Amino acid sequence: MLLDLAHWLVLPAPLPARRLGYVGDSVRLASRSRRCRAPWAPHLAAAKATVRAAIEGLARRDTAVVLGSGLLDDVPIDALASAFRRVVLVDAVHPWRARWRARRHPNVSRVTHDLSGAQGLLLGARDAFGPLLPPVCRGADLVVSANLLSQLPILPVARLEAAGRIGAWTDPEAFGRRIVAAHLDALAGLSARICLVTDRDEAEEDRYGRVRERIDLLYGIDPGPAPREWDWELAPFGEAYRDRRLVHRVSAWPDWRPAGERPARERPA
Repeated sequence: MLLDLAHWLVLPAPLPARRLGYVGDSVRLASRSRRCRAPWAPHLAAAKATVRAAIEGLARRDTAVVLGSGLLDDVPIDALASAFRRVVLVDAVHPWRARWRARRHPNVSRVTHDLSGAQGLLLGARDAFGPLLPPVCRGADLVVSANLLSQLPILPVARLEAAGRIGAWTDPEAFGRRIVAAHLDALAGLSARICLVTDRDEAEEDRYGRVRERIDLLYGIDPGPAPREWDWELAPFGEAYRDRRLVHRVSAWPDWRPAGERPARERPA
């Protein structure tokens, strides 16, 4: 607890990110990742392999953007930095662990950005969603959405449930669905290759393997059939509950496109 508090105090972050709880979430994620290093290892390896597969075959490798870069546990930063002229990490908070991992690559930079688009709404500054993606995405060759999609609605929906109303929004389900759909729509509008990795549902299992509860983490939004899927033991027994564990189903696309869209031609080098 004292280590987490110290981490929270010294972590560089803009004031809105502190007010909205993003810094606290980042600190808790770092702590859980240390405690769950072994059970998380297969998931992190599979996520990194998906990003490496997304790099293959790209004719142009000027700029790669990682959305939801977080701790960089699930991002092969060395491979990206070697393959592209520049790599841009985008998140609401950039933890120390990620900063240390990226600092040995002079072509890696950071952009602080609220990817949910809801920051202005949550702070009462506006009555509409803000820009979802930073401008650097428009000229990128590869954009990675790294275990981000299901995370985007968590704090905004919690805020709405606590407040009862945020702007014109009163329905938490509709609010969460809007955030998830908007992220996919924003990705679909890019000319870059899109690498999408996301958990889709959460199963709460007891020690007999029975599913006690299942939650759709994407609020009914379906990104389409995935070429790669696996289970992620997010919280082993004793982590969140004594006699329950949380298992997430993860879907991954090295080259995601909206359902029904024909493959785009590779851009010339």
